[in-house]
Amino acid sequence: MKTPQYQSGFGNEFATECLPGALPVGRNSPQRVAYGLYAEQITGSAFTAPRGSNRRSWLYRIRPAAMHGMFAPYAGAKQLTNDFSRLPTNPNQLRWSPAGDNGPSVDFIDGLSTYCGNGDAHAQSGVAIHGYIANRSMNERAFYNADAEMLIVLQQGRLRFATEMGVIDAEPHEIVVIPRGVRFKVSLLDGEGSLHRGYICENFGGLLKLPDLGPIGSNGLANPRDFLTPVAAYEDSEKPHELIAKFGGNLWRADMNHSPIDVVAWHGNYAPYKYDLRRFNTIGSISYDHPDPSIFLVLHSASDTPGVSNLDFVIFPPRILAMQDTFRPPWFHRNIASEFMGLVHGAYDAKAEGFVPGGASLHNCMTGHGPDAETFEKASNADTTKPHYITDTMAFMFETRCILRPTEWALNSPHLQQNYTNCWQGLKRNFNPTQK
Repeated sequence: MKTPQYQSGFGNEFATECLPGALPVGRNSPQRVAYGLYAEQITGSAFTAPRGSNRRSWLYRIRPAAMHGMFAPYAGAKQLTNDFSRLPTNPNQLRWSPAGDNGPSVDFIDGLSTYCGNGDAHAQSGVAIHGYIANRSMNERAFYNADAEMLIVLQQGRLRFATEMGVIDAEPHEIVVIPRGVRFKVSLLDGEGSLHRGYICENFGGLLKLPDLGPIGSNGLANPRDFLTPVAAYEDSEKPHELIAKFGGNLWRADMNHSPIDVVAWHGNYAPYKYDLRRFNTIGSISYDHPDPSIFLVLHSASDTPGVSNLDFVIFPPRILAMQDTFRPPWFHRNIASEFMGLVHGAYDAKAEGFVPGGASLHNCMTGHGPDAETFEKASNADTTKPHYITDTMAFMFETRCILRPTEWALNSPHLQQNYTNCWQGLKRNFNPTQK
């Protein structure tokens, strides 16, 4: 495959071919496709969905996707699950340290571990949140997820995603979204044996989309042109491959006698894409008060309730805080949303220590949380006549409308910080009814 090339735009109707004339003109499935290819459609929405929300692509490939052996249960990725009912969900604040690099040799699939989730893949509602580690490439094996689209947040190490629609190279501070059903394999760009680490959110609900800007106007937040979709690239390989499928919450495997990454041309609007979080145009207050985190919304999956998302993907990038006479970090709060946070780089402005790159935290519905004692004291006495420049950081949040239920692995993980709640115990009693 060649060096990755991209097309710009979110949800666009793209047309791309590796060989001249591989794309049919005027029809999608002619009697004979050029170069002896097969025409195949992949659809990510209902056939009768309105034109504006219909997602499908036509693929012109060397062999149809139906060519593989029988699927059988796959025993790898032992810490991956969509079963969130094994243990009672407690309302404690939870935080995990990052996974290290002293584990076994695993690729992107076998290195998946599930933190928490809600809903159900069968009902097509809810999410599952995982961490991944990888120290070897997938090579002659490929993966697809029939349950959900996958939002991948890279934290350490660069990855190459060889997908059916083309190649995506990504690095920390970038995200990659792989639609339901699209086959891909992941190789390591920083060398075999080196640690590659990040986060994944499986979105069982409606497809991720850009939020409406409303009173913000026509510009701001994530710009559509900064989303990059790959151009066509293919492998013509007859080496035996293993195909791993996630279907109904479980993993399955089948043998193939060729590479499934064999699409020579395609057109449509259902395709993988990447986005550089550093291009996010942050919106904020320049007078007083700390706005709600919805101003940091990059992508969301709408639910059946207007104004309420199945999933919000929010980031906290470098920015300038200029609000005067205001407590500038996130304040103490409880809300109906459940919040899973990760840190890609640097430090998070609402925590003094303990929340480090590669780590994670979970604050569930109506569980109180906010700045630790040290951050509170510092922010309460800060000079707000001057702007505060937050630099060298990138945090994110997966926010859902339903309780996120930690898995047995997450609650028993050696990375779970047993003393996390101590960060609030140092908050002083400042109340004095005789002094305003």
